[in-house]
Amino acid sequence: MQTGVVIGDSRGAVPLARAPRQPLLLVAGVGVRVTLVVHEHKRLGRGIELATLAEELKASDVGLEFLTGELQGSHDPSGVVFTVPAALSGMEREYIRDRTLEGHESARKRGRTIGGAGVTDDDMLSMALHLREQEMSLRDIAQRLVITAGKKKGQHPSPATVMRMLREHDEQTTAAAT
Repeated sequence: MQTGVVIGDSRGAVPLARAPRQPLLLVAGVGVRVTLVVHEHKRLGRGIELATLAEELKASDVGLEFLTGELQGSHDPSGVVFTVPAALSGMEREYIRDRTLEGHESARKRGRTIGGAGVTDDDMLSMALHLREQEMSLRDIAQRLVITAGKKKGQHPSPATVMRMLREHDEQTTAAAT
């Protein structure tokens, strides 16, 4: 059996647990000893994603090595050393998410808004409605509208902002009619 190393730098935008792994698993199936080298375990993925990755690595006889952190060194992907941090990171993620949502709810109760300053106004809405009646696309409508106040004065709103503004108007109109 030949020995080889596949280095997977998981510091990119997508955690490795969600990234396509077919090339890695195909190489593992041709008699080459493959080791997945990871910078730190936190970027592999969390919870179920990490458990799924561990099972795939174990089934394909792919080794796992961490370059930094408390798990530094080579490990069996299905071992306790790997699954405990997976469970802990999943729990940590849920805890952070819950605390963030609680903070948002608390801010709303105090009358605070979440997100950036609003860029739409009644004039922009009436112009957007007029352009929509002409069956223009959201992108074209956004290019014709101009923000009149605030930090983004003189810029165009995004198509998503135009869509949100029109949807909110439609919802209010529907609610008022019923």
